[in-house]
This record gives sequence, C-alpha cells and structure tokens, in this order.
Amino acid sequence: MKVFFVLLFMVIVTAAGTSPAPSTVKAAYWPAWLNSTFPPSAIDTSYFTHLYYAFLQPDPATFGLLITESDDFWMDKFNSDLHNCKHSVGTILSIGGGASDHTLFANIAAYPSHRRDFIKSTIETGRKYGFDGLDLDWEYPADQKEMDDLGQLLEEWRVEIVKETWASGRRPLLLTAAVYYSVVNPLDGVTRVYPVGSISSNLDWINAMCFDYRGAWDTTATGAHAALFDPNSQISTSSGITSWLDAGVPSNKIVMGLPLFGHTWKLKDPHVNRIGAPAVDVGPGDEGTMSFAEIVDFNKENEASVVYDKATVSTYSYVGTSWISYDGPKSVRKKIKFARAHRLAGYFFWAVAGDKDWKISRQASKTWDD
Repeated sequence: MKVFFVLLFMVIVTAAGTSPAPSTVKAAYWPAWLNSTFPPSAIDTSYFTHLYYAFLQPDPATFGLLITESDDFWMDKFNSDLHNCKHSVGTILSIGGGASDHTLFANIAAYPSHRRDFIKSTIETGRKYGFDGLDLDWEYPADQKEMDDLGQLLEEWRVEIVKETWASGRRPLLLTAAVYYSVVNPLDGVTRVYPVGSISSNLDWINAMCFDYRGAWDTTATGAHAALFDPNSQISTSSGITSWLDAGVPSNKIVMGLPLFGHTWKLKDPHVNRIGAPAVDVGPGDEGTMSFAEIVDFNKENEASVVYDKATVSTYSYVGTSWISYDGPKSVRKKIKFARAHRLAGYFFWAVAGDKDWKISRQASKTWDD
C-alpha cells in the first residue's frame, strides 16, 4: 500500500507539472529599496496581473532566506496592499537579482542538503507573508554543470511545492524564474544552455530578460539596448525568444521582458546620431542609465529629438552629444504584438517605478487586450 501511494504521488506530480497559471501574465518587478519613494500602494494595479517583490537573498551559512527588519515590514505591506486593493493582483517573491552573489546560488544548487534547506525556507517564507508564488533570479549559472544543477533544483522545488499543497490544502505556489534573453548564454566566453526539460516541466513560466543588449560596458558606439530585431547580429529579443521556442519551451511558459529604463551614451560627433554612431563615454543618468520617467523629463527639458527606429523596433532620443536608447509607446506596442503573434504567456517590466504616469504600462496592457 505504501508503494502504491508513493507511485500515485509521483504520477500526480508528473501529470500536474506546474500550478494553474493565468492565461495572460502582465507583470512587473517592484524593487524593495524604493519603498520610501515608491511604496506598493503607489502602483496602479489595473495594468498588471502579477507583481514581484525584489529581492530577498539566501544566507550563505544556512542557505535559508535572509529577512531583514525592513523586509519583514515591507513584504507584509506588499501583500496586504496588493491583495486588498480594488484591482487585486498576484504577488511573487523574487530571490536573487543582478547584484546577488551568483556563486552562492551555485553552492546551493550543487548539494542536496543545501537545496533542501533553501527550498524549505522559500516555501515557508512565501506562505508566511502571503505570496502567491516564488521566483528565482540567478544571474547566471557560470557553466553547464551549474545549469544542470539549476535543473535539479527546479525539479526538487516543484516536488516540495506539490507536497506542501497537499499538506496545507491551499492553492499551489507559482514557481517562476528570470533568465537570460536566450536559451544559450555565452557570457564571459563560456557557452552554456539552460535545462529546458526541467524548466518546461517545473516552472509556471520564465521571465526572459530581453534588454541590456548594449550599455555602459561598451561606450564605443550607441546601440538599441532592447532591440526586437537587429539587422547586424543575433542579439535581439526576436532571436532570443525564438531560441527558447526552438529549444522546446512551450510558448505559454515564456514571458517577454520589457525595460522601463534606457541606456545612454555621449556621442563623438553630435551630427552623427544614428543607432551605431561613434561614442566616447556614457551619457546622462546614473552611470549611463535612466528610468523611462527620467528620459521623458530629459527629452522635454532639453527639447531632444525623439526617433522611432523601424528596423530595430526601438526608440532613441538625442540632443547635443547626449544619446539615449529606450522603449517608447510605439516600440512597446510593436513588441506586444510580436508576443501575441508568438502566443507567449505575456510580458513583464523591469521595473515598475520607472514608468511615467503609467504611459508604457497602459500602452502594453491596452495593446495586449486589443
């Protein structure tokens, strides 16, 4: 009889796979460090289905989640505000982020006991604070072994979520992951491939980070940092999304990333201001980065020229030697149509506080629903 129930459990886990997910994902990450200037209550939730709390970090000693006094307060408020507002949304706890220690995640994923302690803590934390799901933002597994370890971590995470669901009688926690824009990651000269089988079986969806193709790390020439198409290379959103689809990840498990920020350059010659124009340094903003809201204000205050580039489906503006790449309403509309045409699950923004009077969020939501 015991063997029967073990087999039954495994069959149900395999058959059930992931949690019941919505037909459309309109998501955004909320950086918790902006709590004093942009609290959760400031978000117009009518434009979203899911919002991510970003980020918590694992403890390098115990591998459980570190929860500061600030996190304790804001995670509770995040869920209270977003679940009890007029347009309630799903909330997801994101773990990691671009500034996190990627070697710590490698250590967690490499050992059964570390994976067990990490997974247990994430589920307990998610339930304690009332989140609807969990998200892993590991940037990035450094080689193929770490990619394979990621696959094992996701397998065990899904099993524990199913077990907890049975035990609690509650709706299953969603499980998602932020990933490189392409299924193949060649950064640092090391080519590695995401564990597509495990991702497809164990995640509700992936958030493909379709931005940061160009930026301050290369100040020799301007570039469309979130180009839908790139006539001169394979570094583009269309190429990345196609790679995930060709690898076998179902289209309804792919969420396309959109930036609510731009990258800036200082032009070598203010009269040569196309995409790919020679540059000599970063431009305005914080180390060559500006939020969409800051870009709109900068363009207005400086009477900058604003250009929609049809070839790359991107927007840029320039004035004097300042040059900025970003997504405006028109490029966002085209990208959303691309996502719909490829039957993707939806889109997400990094990050929600970057919008200007909800201009981009409104455009994206409206275009998806048209």
